[in-house]
Amino acid sequence: MKTIDMAFELIIIVKLLVAFLLGSFIGYDREKHGADAGIRTYAAVCVGATLFTAIANHIINDPAAVSRIIANIITGVGFLGAGIIYQNHASKTSHGLTTAATLWCTSAVGVAVGLNMFIIAVAGACALYFLLSLHHQRWYVKWKKGIAEKPTSKNDSDITN
Repeated sequence: MKTIDMAFELIIIVKLLVAFLLGSFIGYDREKHGADAGIRTYAAVCVGATLFTAIANHIINDPAAVSRIIANIITGVGFLGAGIIYQNHASKTSHGLTTAATLWCTSAVGVAVGLNMFIIAVAGACALYFLLSLHHQRWYVKWKKGIAEKPTSKNDSDITN
């Protein structure tokens, strides 16, 4: 195991700040529209993924071991997401899918920061913010409503029966 020097700790702090900013950016749209998971949740997931990845990448000299740590981040955040999803049996609807999916993806942004892939992390954060803000865009709401109102063809009903 390598020793951690002060320069490395400062680099980790910068990575954590970048992860905090990107995670906060992703959670901002949710926060401003009153969703349960907002800036704090998204920032925490991104910072945590960055911290685990950056430390593992530094102290372990085995790429396979680092990839196992990343795999465990993916699994762990997946379980977090599973706890967020709930189904309303009365209305036959599910809730929390978008939150679970975007939290999972936010951990990938954190892993990218931890591995010094800053451009990929920024691009991923922008894509996630765009996805989260879609349901507030008039063109998207109109498009989605148009798709939902299209009648199904006779062939579609034959397939489901």
